[in-house]
Amino acid sequence: MASDSRRKAPRPGFVLDVDRSTPPILFHHGENFRLEKLPPGRSRVIYPAEPLPGLPDPEESIRQALLSPIDDDPLPSLMKPGMKLTIAFDDVSLPLPQMQRPDIRQRIIEQVLDMAAAAGVDDVHLIAARALHRRMTEAELRHALGDRVYDAFAPQGALYNHDAEDPDGMVELGRTRHDEAVTMNKRAAESDLLVYVNINIVSMDGGWKSTATGLSSYSGIRHHHNVETMAKSRSFMDRHASELHKSNWRQGEVIKNHGPRVFQIETTINNNTFGYDGPLSVLQKREWEWTARDRATFIAMKSGLGAMPSAARRKIFQSWKAPYELTSVQAGEVEAVHEATLENCFRQHIVPVEGQTDILTLGLPYICPYNVNSVMNPLLVMCLGLGYFFNMYRGRPLVREGGALIMSHPTPWEFHPVHHPSYIDFFEQVLTDTTDPAEIERKYEKQFAEDEWYRHLYRTSYAYHGVHPFYMWYWGVHALQWLGRVIIVGGNTRSVRRLGFQPATTLQDAFEMASDVVGPHATITHMHNPPILMADVT
Repeated sequence: MASDSRRKAPRPGFVLDVDRSTPPILFHHGENFRLEKLPPGRSRVIYPAEPLPGLPDPEESIRQALLSPIDDDPLPSLMKPGMKLTIAFDDVSLPLPQMQRPDIRQRIIEQVLDMAAAAGVDDVHLIAARALHRRMTEAELRHALGDRVYDAFAPQGALYNHDAEDPDGMVELGRTRHDEAVTMNKRAAESDLLVYVNINIVSMDGGWKSTATGLSSYSGIRHHHNVETMAKSRSFMDRHASELHKSNWRQGEVIKNHGPRVFQIETTINNNTFGYDGPLSVLQKREWEWTARDRATFIAMKSGLGAMPSAARRKIFQSWKAPYELTSVQAGEVEAVHEATLENCFRQHIVPVEGQTDILTLGLPYICPYNVNSVMNPLLVMCLGLGYFFNMYRGRPLVREGGALIMSHPTPWEFHPVHHPSYIDFFEQVLTDTTDPAEIERKYEKQFAEDEWYRHLYRTSYAYHGVHPFYMWYWGVHALQWLGRVIIVGGNTRSVRRLGFQPATTLQDAFEMASDVVGPHATITHMHNPPILMADVT
């Protein structure tokens, strides 16, 4: 039976002004947590909205989206015997954390395959659109697609990971009006129909970014994953203010004119990350509403995690599967579908916020798009804080220009040797020379991007592409140029200094360090997530 909180109408996100009666605030701290007292009278906390209700009948909602698409013909009418059909889908970087089974991708792809079978289509390939990410493992593919789909397609080689470095498996479709190369997986490009299955956990995902990035190569992706483009992007979460998205949309024009016919399927999920009941549900509650049981649960969890070795903590958290629910599904023409998707995405995430702050505080969790079943290395800490959470805004950044960003994370000097080999060399070689994104791009990117060993590991093992750590660094360039100071609380001192940031032992120490650039009585805003929120700053 659903809990009482589940039956109530979800409350919207809101901003809490901190006073003397406000209890300590929960900060995520990697695979553990901190409780922090914020200074009353000059601090506020932005809380996410409660999870929206899921669609009552997901299977029927998916079916109706495929039969009544937006600005396109019903999917069954696009399928004919003898055609070449390719189904591409988002990789393991979405959603975060992984969702409980059945995954939305499985639900959708099973219906697409049923329609294809009914139409007599037997030339079908399924491709994980991983761009320059690591390959998905068999277990991860089975989780995303289900055993029935995996067993029907993987053994015959019709289910596989996109390979951006396959010299015989990529084609160039043309160039944009800005002379940007548009490359695509050859099988997808030569298909009569390309069906893309997307999960939008944040508004950055979907649209032409799905195919223009997910099925592309370094020669195509480098046109928007570069320092200049990312420095000009004013929030990756606001497509119309993002130069990265403008480049993707230009590439989308070329795909539309010279590539395969694309039938886009996009979905949104609620932010029910930790569940209404169960061991982690306290993380989704507002601190002053914690019951005696919640407090006891949190204290026991925190002390238990503190006594464990890091590998054990990591295993516990990485095994968590979120009870996300489908809140919308739309299919059809790429751009029209994406506009509807954004409306549904913002419906869950937007929190109105009045004015900017001098200091923004963040508690960084254990996971980001690039350490699923892996390690949150220092470069990913930087990317999560300065690239993702800093950009969770529409309008203006939460923190004023020249302000301070304070993040809480252990920032261990630790890397997954299989997943992140080029990260290790970037951290040990590049950052010891310079932390300046433009200089890094000019001096080192080509060497890493074209390195044969990194290329081999990307193609045959489970490694991110050699250039990927560069993109993680560039992801934070807007924040680096905007902020006056970046401080990490509770992090490995050597790691934090290697990143070019300042380490602090306590939050109070961090506030004192920040006072050099924002003054002694600075305003403070804490973004309380996960669950995810997006600040609409006026």
